[in-house]
Formats: sequence, C-alpha cells, structure tokens
Amino acid sequence: MRLNARTLEGLYALLLLLPFLFTLGVFFLYAFLRAVYFSFTDYDLFSPPQFVGLANYLRLLEDPLFLRALWHTLAYSLVVTVLQTFFALLLATALNQPLRGITAFRTVYYLPSVVSTAAASLLLLWLFQRTGLVNQGLSLLLAYLPHLLALALIFALVQGGQVLWERRRGAPTGFWDPALALISLPLALLGVYALGFLGLVGPREVRVEIPWLPTTATFLGIPYPLWAIILMNTYTTIPTFMVLFLAGLKGIPKTLYEAAALDGATPWTMFRRITVPLLRPVLFLVITLGLIGTLQLFDQVLFVGGSGGAPLEATVTLAYYVYGNVFPSGATPRVGLASAAALFLAGLTLLVVLLQRRLGVSERGWG
Repeated sequence: MRLNARTLEGLYALLLLLPFLFTLGVFFLYAFLRAVYFSFTDYDLFSPPQFVGLANYLRLLEDPLFLRALWHTLAYSLVVTVLQTFFALLLATALNQPLRGITAFRTVYYLPSVVSTAAASLLLLWLFQRTGLVNQGLSLLLAYLPHLLALALIFALVQGGQVLWERRRGAPTGFWDPALALISLPLALLGVYALGFLGLVGPREVRVEIPWLPTTATFLGIPYPLWAIILMNTYTTIPTFMVLFLAGLKGIPKTLYEAAALDGATPWTMFRRITVPLLRPVLFLVITLGLIGTLQLFDQVLFVGGSGGAPLEATVTLAYYVYGNVFPSGATPRVGLASAAALFLAGLTLLVVLLQRRLGVSERGWG
C-alpha cells in the first residue's frame, strides 16, 4: 500500500510529537486523573484507598495551616507579581536607551536570573541572619542617620540657592539640575565633615538584630521570613521579564516617538500613551507567567524553612502544604488530603489567571 504525501506528512508530525504526547499523557494527564481520584479517598501510600467523598475538601477548610498557606500564597503572588512587573518594565525602558556599553549593562542586569534557586536561597539565609548584611546595613544607616540628614539639608540649601541664582539670571533651571548638583554635593560633604569636626553631629551606637527568619512577626500581615523570600525572588525574576519587555520595546516603531516629540510630548507622556499601550501583549504574558510562577512557590520555602530555621507557620504556602502532607516528618502520609490541596491550588491558579485576563490587562487591552 502506497501512502500519499499528505498522510506521510501527518505520520512524520505524529512521530515528532510522540515524546511530547507521551510526557503530557503520563506526567500530566494521568497524574491529574490520579490526583482527582485520590482526593476523594483516604489513601496513605500503604493501605488501599477508601472512598471518603468530599471529606478531604471539607477538612481543608477547617485546617488553620491550610488557610494560612492560602493567605501566604495569595499575598506573595500579589506582591511579587506587582514588584517584578513594575521594576522589569522600568529596567527594560532604561536599558532600551542608545547608550555606550549598553550590551554590558544588559548582561550585568541579566546575571541574577541565572543563579540557581538553591544558591539564591543560601544567599538569602546569609543576608537575613541576625548578624547578616541586612542588619549590618540597617545598623550603619541608623548610626550615621544624623550625617545623612545633615547632608540632605545642606545639599538642599546649596542646590536651592544655586537654582534661585540661576533663575534670577533668567536661566530656566530645575532643582535636580545635574550640573548644579556636581557643585552642591561636594559642598554638602564638606559641610557635613565640618559639622563632624566641630562635634555637632556624630555617629551613634546602634546595633540592629532583627530576627528576620526565626520569627512569626508580620508586616502588613505578611511574616518577616516571607518578606525575605519576596525580596529575593523579586530580585532573581526581574531580569527574565526584563528581557521580554526589552524584546517588546524593540518592536515599537521609533517613528511614533519622533512624531510625538515633534508634537511636544514629554517622555512621561510618550511612555504612558505609546509605550505602555503597545506593550499590552507583553504585559499580559509577564503578568500571567508571574502569577503562575508565584502561586507555585515551593523551593525557597523548603530551603528557608528547613536549613534556615524559619517556622513553618511563617513560610508555608499551598505548594509546600501539598508536599508536607505527602511526605510528613514522622507521620503517616496524607495523600488524599494533599491531592485535594493540589487540585485546589490548580483551580486557584486557573481562577486567578482568568480574573487577571478579565479584569486586568489582556492581549488586546485593559479589562
């Protein structure tokens, strides 16, 4: 039997797709169906599963740890998605300028994204220890706060005086004129040195030892250890999304900016009326990927909560809640409960993305 060209083309396509279809069927579809089945049972890996109906789902709603994990997951997802989207767009806009050596700057700013999660978590532990760099930096900041305040005050006085002098001469000078700042800053430094020499300002003995990790204290309802994970994860994910924004910025015709400049538009107006609207598809992609990634936070929680010593109540998320029920320390696995939580997480991820597409930015416009 001879096969025509169209049939052969279809067979070749199916052959090439076979590994992907196998992976999709075994590790996603089959695993999903098994999770659905186990979520209605009391399976513990050792005994045959017994059907319990909706008991696992009802138990989730009565478990304080699950409710805490749900709050942590939603708060973490909201804060990180907003921060990483804003700073990635800001950084991409800055790196899209025709500056000398811009390629080197782009490479440097992209480096944090290639750091592994384990290395980033270890760095986080080092930074936020009781005697870590964060507490040391805060100690220095508070110790030399009088110097900083005096520097700001003298700089404002000198800069303001120069601006008034230039304006009286008819020059339209702004307060943040960099040429004037080159004069004001050295004078302000000399002023602070003179005040210190006269004994009017001096360093204070300040020692900050905030327990960032081994605590359940909260700020804005989010525990300190989770704030530390938020800062670290935002820092490491910004470069990836910066590249996406940079690719989107390259696709915007420069003629639009040139026409807007001829009409007298300011850089802020061009950014608001040209850049942001034309970046909507990229914004949708970045926000969607950010939401999906943040809702599945797990590895940093494992590192910080394990070797870092942070209490489970301060860092637990839905993904870690699933892991903790399948592999509990010194207890019987609760696969049925974990499966119900995993399906809840999957449904929550789908719901959040659909809401974002419906109410927030989408491929075609704002909801």
